[in-house]
Amino acid sequence: MYEAILEAYPETSWSPFQFFEPSAVSAETIKQTHCGDYTDDLVLGTLPAAKMRRIGFPWSERLIERTLTSTGGTMLTVEKAFEQGIAIHLSGGYHHAHFNYGSGFCLFNDLAVAAQHALKKGADKVLIVDSDVHHGDGTASLMNDNPNIVTLSLHCDKNFPARKPNSDFDVPFSRGTKDKEFLEGFQQVIQLALDLHQPDIVIFDAGVDIHQDDELGFLDVSLEGIRARDSWMLSTCYQRGIPIACVIGGGYRSQHADLVPIHYSLIEAAAQLKEVP
Repeated sequence: MYEAILEAYPETSWSPFQFFEPSAVSAETIKQTHCGDYTDDLVLGTLPAAKMRRIGFPWSERLIERTLTSTGGTMLTVEKAFEQGIAIHLSGGYHHAHFNYGSGFCLFNDLAVAAQHALKKGADKVLIVDSDVHHGDGTASLMNDNPNIVTLSLHCDKNFPARKPNSDFDVPFSRGTKDKEFLEGFQQVIQLALDLHQPDIVIFDAGVDIHQDDELGFLDVSLEGIRARDSWMLSTCYQRGIPIACVIGGGYRSQHADLVPIHYSLIEAAAQLKEVP
């Protein structure tokens, strides 16, 4: 998807940005968040077939390399957000990965790994804002006992996963929710979380499967609604002086090219802030 996004827009569209290529994170780093046996089995290709089916992908070395690199990318995005104020990872958002199992196309939870990385980089409080249409169940369960990492999930209520462990903040939306109701709920809970917890950094999962045409989403948020979400989120953090590290999260369309302009709304929002003197 990141290649499709880059290729769809002229070079002038990217002039406000610097680009960085992430490295694959080590298995030892993953084990600071995930079960050691699960990590080893997944990396080595010895995970039982039933557990691979739950993830939804067949095992391959390329899958593992991609996942470890993407997780490293989210960690790098946190570092660049601390340096620059805003950083975007054109991947990431694997929020269905739990301590000792993967689910919903998620092997390792890059959001949780990156949040713990932010603490090591000096943050006292990290806020994970998960605006993917699916509940961030893995992130909620992994971070449940960490008072320095606050989890916030906005999602479609009647959707995957069936079991939704409690985040610190949960905002379930009914199927068919439109722009106005979604944006009001989004802004209200995030203002509350920012005021209450005063985070040192925000990790933002800008999933576009909230879009009205998404095949696995079931909400009715328009492209303009997503643009409003992303613009408000980035500008709010910018105005408060809070670094924000963004991942592009989920989006499900038969034609992947249909997702490109929706994901690009996040880049547009960042570019607009880059132009602010």
